[in-house]
Amino acid sequence: AGTCSMDSDSGELSEGELVSPAGPDCFSSKNLALQAQKKILSKMATKTMANMLIDDTSSEIFDELYKVTKEHTRNKKEAHKIMKDLIKVAIKIGILYRNNQFNHEELEIVDKFRKKLNQTAMTIVSFYEVEYTFDRNVLAELLNECKDLVHELVDRHLTARSHGRINHVFNHFADVEFLTALYSLDGDCRPYLKKICDGINKLLDEKIL
Repeated sequence: AGTCSMDSDSGELSEGELVSPAGPDCFSSKNLALQAQKKILSKMATKTMANMLIDDTSSEIFDELYKVTKEHTRNKKEAHKIMKDLIKVAIKIGILYRNNQFNHEELEIVDKFRKKLNQTAMTIVSFYEVEYTFDRNVLAELLNECKDLVHELVDRHLTARSHGRINHVFNHFADVEFLTALYSLDGDCRPYLKKICDGINKLLDEKIL
């Protein structure tokens, strides 16, 4: 392998280290690490990977969302794909945020998204705790507003495939038929909704949501 010299501040690259295509002067281990994480995660959105970046309570909520999705769709494979897409998107956004990849405008979108997510979370719980207040159109609208903010946030960072995953996830959870089944007072989904709301309440109490 050929050697490549760098300026005196950087020292030399040892054999086996990587140089960016633009040349040694543009080498950035941070960018390389980020690319590697993205690549790894795109291939390994498994529960183990999710546990590294998603807190326990959120994982429990995701588990219940999987069960209720499977119950509603009667399709285990589709339910698994929806949740896999959700976890992939959540992890990728988490990585971008932790690696300070968002610019000032995008950080403002993050703030808007957090507020919208908080409003949505409180609405989900309120509709469960106060009988006969459930309005599927209100909840669907809030979820679709969250979807639009996520699209806007990752526009500069993620591929068309990731945008497709975002649509796949939100189009399912914001579907009014799904929401109606989820909130049905005598339906099969009620026990799952209780656990989802218990988890959301915990995240709200801990100021995570």
